[in-house]
Amino acid sequence: MRSFNPVNQKDLVFLKKLVGEQRVATGQSYLELHSADESYHKGYFPDVVVWPKSGEEVSLIMKMAHERRIPVTPWGAGTSLEGNPLAVHKGIVLDFQQMDRIVSLRADAFQVDVQPGLKYQDMNRTLSRHGLFFAPDPGANATIGGMVANNASGVRTIKYGGTRDNVLRLEVVLPTGEIIRTGTFAHKSSSGYDLVHLFVGSEGTLGIITEATLRLVGILEKYSAAIANFESVEDATNTVYEIIGSGLGPAALELLDQETIAVINQESSLGLKEIPTLFIEFTGGAETSLKEDLQRVEDICEVNQSIGFESGVGRDERNRLWEARHQAYELIKRNNPGLSLLIIDTAVPISRYSQMVHFAREAIKKYEIKGYVFGHAGDGNLHLIIAGNLDDPDFIKRRDKANEEIVSHSISLGGTATGEHGVGIGKRKFMAQEHGESLQVMKKIKQLFDPNGILNPGKIFP
Repeated sequence: MRSFNPVNQKDLVFLKKLVGEQRVATGQSYLELHSADESYHKGYFPDVVVWPKSGEEVSLIMKMAHERRIPVTPWGAGTSLEGNPLAVHKGIVLDFQQMDRIVSLRADAFQVDVQPGLKYQDMNRTLSRHGLFFAPDPGANATIGGMVANNASGVRTIKYGGTRDNVLRLEVVLPTGEIIRTGTFAHKSSSGYDLVHLFVGSEGTLGIITEATLRLVGILEKYSAAIANFESVEDATNTVYEIIGSGLGPAALELLDQETIAVINQESSLGLKEIPTLFIEFTGGAETSLKEDLQRVEDICEVNQSIGFESGVGRDERNRLWEARHQAYELIKRNNPGLSLLIIDTAVPISRYSQMVHFAREAIKKYEIKGYVFGHAGDGNLHLIIAGNLDDPDFIKRRDKANEEIVSHSISLGGTATGEHGVGIGKRKFMAQEHGESLQVMKKIKQLFDPNGILNPGKIFP
């Protein structure tokens, strides 16, 4: 266990002199706001919250923290689901909400340079005026810094990839205070080690991102959407495999079980059939090709025992469908007042997706717990929400056993403990099982970049 120092009065004087008293807070309300994210993990109060406005300020703060052995934890929007931004060892929380600018937009190159505190949905609203958007879509209005740190993805990953696939260049402040810039504006390079992708997904444990260059895509006017219904989740997941294997390239392919559909109906009045359902969408430049894609998908669904297929969903209804899908977590949360939610976020090869989902549903039955199954089926990602009372020790025991078995089973299928939510606190215990000896290499990389272990300590490593 590393030994860290708390923030003392001299440190506070330094911070206030550097950024101004208005951007340094030790009050109870500020600390409480930065003590918990959206996960079920217990909160941790930092010693102080600081709002930097530039990479240079972050650099000076990190230099001081490194010399003083004070933990530093980056904070975006607090929407993380695995305790990723919690100050486990107290210290300094750097809140990036005041570093929220679009630094430069090069529309002709399909690129934008942004600060880490810029929120995803806000950025895309601005980009839409130029006919462009940043494709990875985590659903929540997360910050770009948080998305990069956790390698966020979402419903469009199947077509456009996750955040890692859409970051070209980074400005990063290292734990010792140095500012480095890695990557280029070119869309490909075979020059040297790929440090950009080393930082993406590192959850703020190797360096703090202060600027990112993102790859953009043009907004496509033509789209086609469909809803396919099935009597069983197994039929739906088998269909997912057939659609991907057919060579079709959906922009989104989402699975929702009957429990999730029921919650969506209660909250949004969509009137969907409360049975296992696939949301499918294609985008393109020609209506003819989109109609052909939909017809092929309908044929595949029919072969796999679909009992309903609705295509040609109108724009308004399509937008309502995706809004409801994005809000599934919040809708489930509202329908389970007073209960704690654990989100299991596993991913496997698409050939094993049906097997993983079946195992997860059997585990829910086995341990008699309340669960909701949905996820980005097109890229093999399962989200299973377990709801229950944290004051009930028996529930906690059953929940933890189900979690252990489902995640371990997914890893045994050649998958991962975390498809897109990151490791944080909740998935640390599975890292050795998933990575084996390569986890020791990760520890050596962490030691090289952060010799005093001050950056977001308590995350990723068991």
